[in-house]
Amino acid sequence: MNTKPRLSTVQILNMNFGFLGIQFGFALQNANASRILQTFGADIQSLSWFWVVAPLTGMIIQPIIGHYSDRTWCKMGRRKPYFLAGGLLAAIALIFMPNSGALASIMSPLMIGAGMLTIMNASFNVAMEPFRALVADILPDNQRTTGFSVQTFLIGIGAVVGSWLPYVLSEWFGFGKNTPDGQIPVNVIWSFYAGAIVMVGAIVWTIVTTKEYPPEIQRSFHSDEKPEEEHKARFVDIFKDIVKMPLTMKQLGVVQFFSWFALFAMWVYTTPAVALHVYGAADANSPAYQKAGDWVGILFGVYNLVAMLFALALPSLAALTNRKITHAISLLFGGVGLISIYFITSPYWLILSMVGVGIAWASILAMPYAILAGSVPPAKMGVYMGIFNLFITIPQIVSSISNGPIVKHFFHDDAIYALLMAGVCLLLGAVSVIFVKDDH
Repeated sequence: MNTKPRLSTVQILNMNFGFLGIQFGFALQNANASRILQTFGADIQSLSWFWVVAPLTGMIIQPIIGHYSDRTWCKMGRRKPYFLAGGLLAAIALIFMPNSGALASIMSPLMIGAGMLTIMNASFNVAMEPFRALVADILPDNQRTTGFSVQTFLIGIGAVVGSWLPYVLSEWFGFGKNTPDGQIPVNVIWSFYAGAIVMVGAIVWTIVTTKEYPPEIQRSFHSDEKPEEEHKARFVDIFKDIVKMPLTMKQLGVVQFFSWFALFAMWVYTTPAVALHVYGAADANSPAYQKAGDWVGILFGVYNLVAMLFALALPSLAALTNRKITHAISLLFGGVGLISIYFITSPYWLILSMVGVGIAWASILAMPYAILAGSVPPAKMGVYMGIFNLFITIPQIVSSISNGPIVKHFFHDDAIYALLMAGVCLLLGAVSVIFVKDDH
């Protein structure tokens, strides 16, 4: 059995560079989709229901993409065709979503915006899943923590720029400051255009600079992998693989549930929570609300900047302790960060809250995958990375369905309590990490 060669830092950067572009677009969506939909008429109760398309598409698409990318080989490679196709479709949705109002004569802008959000999330999922599998395909086990940490670092760069761009265009250059009520500010529209360009360019860079191992070489790294396995595979095998998932994967599922329930609530409700709690604005069309939306973009950029920097320390922290302890401590910081928002009334002090969220985000993007990669059969890396996405999408679906009624009936439309609940969930996630089996 051959051993996978270690790769240089530059090679690891190149293979993950496309994720920078994907996260650029993803960050624009996370920071701006709620206010775009509210501008088109969505109310606070139904807001999370519009977001349910994100986890639903991920739950369906990622296992399928993982299953078929395990068995794909063409001139472009094994994983590359999928993240190129996903990137191109997501770029189209980024261009059209903020311009949904221009098609009002055909259909309600709210419905068009929701449709673009659906296409965008489906496309992001097509592009994201193969990048996770690519790292596991190419890197030896002792470089996988580094590989996923570098991926998180590049994700952070894309997310910081994507989150901050609308604020920079507005506050530094004055774009969108005098936007009429009911229209999307031009700084948001131009930011979405930039996201489409950066995403496609970054993905093409990875395609050009990264070489995947052909099937016969990939099999030589694993003595238990048989050539005929690729040809026997059927779609129904996805369900068999779900039943046979490793114990470590099931245990990580509990951690992921608490983590992603919290993250989804944060993405949906931070803008209305900060607008009302800090800026005293409840009307999505008011200048104060738009100012709050721009500031939330800055805050999201802060937590991604912290994640980008903290990701570089993850391999050392994991070596000093272990991967479980590192992840548990990181989630603890995130929980405290979200809970602290409830006690803050100054927008600038919210930056400190986002430091804790950023530490948790860095670990969420890296450590579960580093733990998982050593516990699944190499021949099924793609499909299990896709199935693992169920533990990301299911809690988001639960969050999207339950949070609307909870915010309305229990929190009386005050979204700040949704963030408080999200912080508690991250603390529960930190506790559940302790029970995960990690032998590597």
